[in-house]
This record gives sequence, structure tokens and C-alpha cells, in this order.
Amino acid sequence: MNVQLRTIEADAVIAIGSNLGDRVATFEAAVRALAEADGVEVTAISTPIETVAVRPDGEDPDAPAYLNAVVLVRTSLPPRKLLGLLNDLEREHGRVRGERWGDRTLDLDIIDYAGRQSSSEDLTLPHPRAHERTFVLRPWVEVAPEAELPGRGRIADLLAELER
Repeated sequence: MNVQLRTIEADAVIAIGSNLGDRVATFEAAVRALAEADGVEVTAISTPIETVAVRPDGEDPDAPAYLNAVVLVRTSLPPRKLLGLLNDLEREHGRVRGERWGDRTLDLDIIDYAGRQSSSEDLTLPHPRAHERTFVLRPWVEVAPEAELPGRGRIADLLAELER
């Protein structure tokens, strides 16, 4: 019997952020590495925007500003393998996980993975705070204006609500 295995592919939304070092060079290198990774095809990249750093207690205008963007990908990697790839890329670019919501050379988050809704210790889908972050929604609406955040609605509507 000749059995052919097929690869299941999924669309995913990845947020990218940086507020330390050469942010533009880090962005370019990270997106290039993502595009070159096995099982990942970059399908769109938003225009990077500069935003104020956000801490657990709110915005911090005294911290270095962030450069944020969204990258759309098509992937054959399951969610946890994609997360592992993103964590590896962060480490390769000097990311140190210390202070929660602290400054960082590179931050890569899976915002949405094929509309999946799940929660585990290391990965919640969709990202649990994406609906309240203009620095995620604004770049995302640029590259996918009709997109929806599972359980929350159209991202354009979520962004409009936040910007009121």
C-alpha cells in the first residue's frame, strides 16, 4: 500500500516588537530568518510603527520606544513548534527573559493561529491581550483589513473602539 502524507498548513499572525538596540536591523534579520525557516512562508509584513512602551501598570513614556509590526505567515508547523521557532529567534537576537513586559531586543508573539482557541501554560490562542493593544491591531488591519480575532470580532472594529 502506498500512503502519501500531506502537510496541513495554517495561517498565523505574528506580532514583532523591539525597543533595544538597532530595532530596524533586528526586524529585518528576524523577518528574514522567519521567511527562511522550514515550514514557514511569510505572506505579508506590515509597515513598522513606533509606540510607547507598555508596562503592567500602563504606558511608560520614559522607556525606549518600541518598533512594532505584524507578520502574516502560512505554516506547516503546529502552534507549539512555531512558538519554539519564535523563542529561538528571540534568543538569537539577544532576548533575555527577566522582567515581565520589560525592555527587549526582540519580542515575537503568536497572535492568531488559524482561528484556533486554546489555552495551556505556555501558549494561549488567540493572544489573550491582542484585542486591547493598538500596537498589534493597527499593523494587523493594514495587512488584513477584514481579519477577525477569534472570540473578539473584526480587528478593524476592535481598533476603532480602542482609538475612541
